[in-house]
Amino acid sequence: MSSSIVGQAVTRIDGRLKVTGQAAYGVEHRIQNVAHGVGVSSTIANGRIVRIDTSEAEKMPGVLAILHHGNFDRMYRPAGSLEEMSRPGESRPPFEDENVYYYGQFVALVIANTFEQAQDAASHVRVQYEAKRPFVRLEQVPAPNKSPDTQSSRGNAEAALQQGPVKLDATYVTPVETHNPMEMHGTIAAWEGDKLTLYETTQGVVNHHNVASQVLGMPPESIHIVSPFVGSGFGCKLFPWPHSWLAAAGARHVKRPVKVAVPRTLMFTTVGHRPLVQQHVRLAATQDGKLVAMMNDVLQHTSVVDEYLENCVDATSMLYSCPNVKAQQYEVPLNVGTPTPMRGPGRTPALFALESAMDELAIKLNMDPLELRLRNYAEKDESSGKPWSSKHLRDAYQKGAERFGWSKRNPKVGSMRKGNEILGWGMATCTWPCHAAGADVRVRLLSDGSAHASCATQDIGTGTYTVFAEIVSDKTGLPVEKVKVALGDSSLPPGPTSGGSAATASVVPAISKATENAIQAVIKAASKAPQGPFHGIDPKQLKMTQGRIHIVDKSPDSGVPFQEILASQHLVGLDGKATSGREHRSYPGDPGPEREKYSIHSFGAHFCEVAFDPEIVRLRVTRWLSVIDGGRIINQKTARNQILGAVVMGIGMGMLEETVYDPRTGHPINNNFADYMVAVNADVPEMECIFLDYPDTVLNEYGARGIGEIGLTGCASAITSATYHATGIRVRELPIRIEKLLASA
Repeated sequence: MSSSIVGQAVTRIDGRLKVTGQAAYGVEHRIQNVAHGVGVSSTIANGRIVRIDTSEAEKMPGVLAILHHGNFDRMYRPAGSLEEMSRPGESRPPFEDENVYYYGQFVALVIANTFEQAQDAASHVRVQYEAKRPFVRLEQVPAPNKSPDTQSSRGNAEAALQQGPVKLDATYVTPVETHNPMEMHGTIAAWEGDKLTLYETTQGVVNHHNVASQVLGMPPESIHIVSPFVGSGFGCKLFPWPHSWLAAAGARHVKRPVKVAVPRTLMFTTVGHRPLVQQHVRLAATQDGKLVAMMNDVLQHTSVVDEYLENCVDATSMLYSCPNVKAQQYEVPLNVGTPTPMRGPGRTPALFALESAMDELAIKLNMDPLELRLRNYAEKDESSGKPWSSKHLRDAYQKGAERFGWSKRNPKVGSMRKGNEILGWGMATCTWPCHAAGADVRVRLLSDGSAHASCATQDIGTGTYTVFAEIVSDKTGLPVEKVKVALGDSSLPPGPTSGGSAATASVVPAISKATENAIQAVIKAASKAPQGPFHGIDPKQLKMTQGRIHIVDKSPDSGVPFQEILASQHLVGLDGKATSGREHRSYPGDPGPEREKYSIHSFGAHFCEVAFDPEIVRLRVTRWLSVIDGGRIINQKTARNQILGAVVMGIGMGMLEETVYDPRTGHPINNNFADYMVAVNADVPEMECIFLDYPDTVLNEYGARGIGEIGLTGCASAITSATYHATGIRVRELPIRIEKLLASA
């Protein structure tokens, strides 16, 4: 396997298109005669529309139509969890009625010849509301009086907590965060007769297609979704949002293609966010650091329209060895838009609380925080009783500590200095569950000596195009540049959503088998070619290496390029198809149900250094190391990009990001990049990532697990632990603010 391209640092095959501007993103497709739709959004968060006056706007130049609940075609609610791959971002179709549930909800759509005309006219639509008091903060509503929305328990945590010699009781809060990918949401809708094409930016082409069929009440075969390139999503593009259906309805109404682009301000209202999560963590341990009880009571908000669970319970129940655990979580409906998964959903806020609590417990025990984690190392998943499919977290701790120089850490607060700055060192565990969904892949070997792979999954900027090319190249021996890949189109074989770090683990088995099937089709043709060198030879005695068909026990040089086999048979190409991840359609060798015997997770460790200048109260991250046990790494270059990019998001989470709602109106008052701060180049320290690269063959043939999310989990707690080490200030509510550090200056 050492000569395999798999595991090397391979440059993205789609990179040139992106850096030269040839890659077409959602609203960049060149569609003739396109009109522009601009939404009118509510200025209240709770109430109803009394009157919409469009008379002035309708008279303005270029205006083609103004749609609202009073003149809008009926739409339907999607099936959601009732059907596979049918999940919306918001279940309520746009303009369903006159009710308003959150600030920024679409209440009208202006369609005009140009964007400027539509934007101007939208500002002249007058909406009269009957407003009610909005509830946009947890403290505004009573504590939930219901059963938990999710829970996990073993042993008797309450009794063990009371008896534990050393206790910790603390509450941790992660605020509302907004995804804000560089490419904002947008849709171009184009009708041709009764056929609809939606040019989208989506993390789930197949899901988007299914939801469109249900919301619009159309046969699936009449809808085509096109999304070849996505300018990141971080979760907010997993599921479709109302603007997509507005574009479709608007285009049908004006009988022209319509483009609806969501502006940055509405990215904070109509396309999801990570909800605020409040966690009351209680730990008890023996004097030598062995956990005897863990409890976590979690509150999070959701919207009035939809339930959304940011599951923080699972991490509490599985990460460490402890006989007595109880975790429960409640959703609280508020007048905000529907939350949605954001990179590392559930695990990211959960590990901020859990890993911060472990650091605080270590201090109470006068113990090194890394040693405390080792003493509570889980040899199996105690939440399920299942063995791990592959776990090398001890290795991650050891390699990380050695590389970072952890043994040189002086545990005394404020004791480590560099010039005028005080250094703080912190660490945290990271983890993410591994999933694999269904995938259909077609691989075609062509008479020009190239290969073509296709699937209706999508590349959201993580390198999926290149993963396809690498696997086909590995199986055929063709150079990567000879492999063409088609993704992001609902007319292709069905593929998985790019979420939950599941895309690679889902598609790899199907790519591998489809390629093998295509090779076997060529071998079969070779054995049947009357005048060919392999006529009459048992196909089992033939194989393909370096793009050449040859006898198994002979060198590839003795064989024939596969395209010559095709040419001799007058064939333009031969296909191989495969399906993986669906039990009833899986092929021999696909792990399938075998996976159910194991708990499959990725693990890792973050090590962080911060520098604090008390004279100007400046805190900055100066050094970072992540060691990741993420199975076999398919592409070292794109994998490293994923982890380091996640860490940059973690710096933003720990030190900068928070969406703030005005309690009077529900308006997200920092709904722009001037006031909503994200990490930029100046915030990024010296960073290093180490992959342990242990294949997890329980999951798939190549042993690959997803790594898109794990890099963010645990980051914020490593930063706040390092901050405590430097300043003595324990930040339990993110982000770290300068006023929180003034006491130590």
